[in-house]
Amino acid sequence: MKKQQLTKIARSILACTALLSPVLAEAQILAMVNYESKPGQTPRREGIAIIDVDPESKNFAKILNEIPLPTDLVAHHIFYNKDASKAYITALGNGALHVMDMTRQPYRPKKVEVPDCQVGEDLSFSEDNKTWYLTCMGSSNVIVGDAQTDKQIKVIASDAEKAFIRYPHGIGLNESIDRIMVSSTVRPSDLGDPGETVAVIEASSGKVLSSHKLSDKPSPSGSAPVETVFLPHSNPPLAYINTLFGGALWTGLWNPDNKNFDFAQVFDFTAIKQGVPLEIYFNDKHDRMYITTANPGHLNIFDISESALQPKLIKSIPTAGGAHHVVLSPDEHYAIVQNSFLNLPDMSDGSMTVIDLHKQEVIATIDTFKKQGLNPNCIIMMPRWHHDTAH
Repeated sequence: MKKQQLTKIARSILACTALLSPVLAEAQILAMVNYESKPGQTPRREGIAIIDVDPESKNFAKILNEIPLPTDLVAHHIFYNKDASKAYITALGNGALHVMDMTRQPYRPKKVEVPDCQVGEDLSFSEDNKTWYLTCMGSSNVIVGDAQTDKQIKVIASDAEKAFIRYPHGIGLNESIDRIMVSSTVRPSDLGDPGETVAVIEASSGKVLSSHKLSDKPSPSGSAPVETVFLPHSNPPLAYINTLFGGALWTGLWNPDNKNFDFAQVFDFTAIKQGVPLEIYFNDKHDRMYITTANPGHLNIFDISESALQPKLIKSIPTAGGAHHVVLSPDEHYAIVQNSFLNLPDMSDGSMTVIDLHKQEVIATIDTFKKQGLNPNCIIMMPRWHHDTAH
């Protein structure tokens, strides 16, 4: 090879290195966090912040962009559709659902008209990205929507003769068996009148098929099943359910013979002096499960590699009051826990905890919102870094 050719190649390599070096120097992991003012703070504020959660970044814990929200929305959860092209924001206040186009900037939420829904909670999406299912805690029904047009197309209401959907919160969809599982939690106005069941619905028809009590105590047990999540790719299908006031983790294992679920309690958080179990997450290999408890705040790491029906607690890591939603970095080195649950006493610290999952210890605390008198209500990775297939 001639010297002139070698020189050209060397220059090309240097040019590429020069282009890449700013990117490498500015490594970041961006998450989206919706927040609201702490009780008593005036004037009231609500918004969505895009924040760098990479502890190795020079912009760590800095808000890089903000998206305004109506101050009476009480934005609660954020969910992506299957290709993360749209973000859906459920709300407890004025307007149960908003949607945000993630392919166009500036990001701006638009209200979705769901007249039969009050107090929007959780969402599930069909695999073909054509349908969404929204739990409405205040109106005790499930709304089925067209995920392309975001129009309401069906209302699944309680069937008093066979099952009862009361204050529905958690929702899990498993299309391989044509089933939806919905939890009956608490009255949203005051967290009273707690339920004790999950309802099983035929996804294709919207027909409520059965209900199942998740407590060993006499009725009304008030266990308040809350989050309902199917373990991805489990065969037979398997759902995990936390009971808010029962303080326990349950499984619902699909029984192909009777085409229903067999339920069992598999972990008691009260035995380790934790209460209010909330969110359930998995790693990419689905051999680890992460569950938050809000009072006191912890991230619990379970091994489900040997048996998904018998989760083994590896470690409970203290975070702060109100441990709620969790995101994992793309390489699963870090977990970031958002610490605030409904502005409740002892469960609304307002911080976010960064955990090194290799060392299984806390390495940093993000007080960006807390210092401003704000509570972060939910955290989700921006689409580029998002890799959660269970929600």
